Amino acid sequence: MSSFSNPHYMYLFSMKNGKKKLAYGRNPQDALEILAMRLSPSEMESIVKDDCERVNQRQLQKFVHLLG
Repeated sequence: MSSFSNPHYMYLFSMKNGKKKLAYGRNPQDALEILAMRLSPSEMESIVKDDCERVNQRQLQKFVHLLG
């Protein structure tokens, strides 16, 4: 099956320290699951799971200063 039939998007999740965490996936839940593979449990606790926004690649430059 082609990966083009399941598009992936970039999501910015808010963190408790005021920064943002960048993730990608088919939807926000999928993006969180992918993040959980990369981050430790304590790092995952700092992510506000219900506060995210979808961004496209062209918009990422606007958010670089917020990434943490």
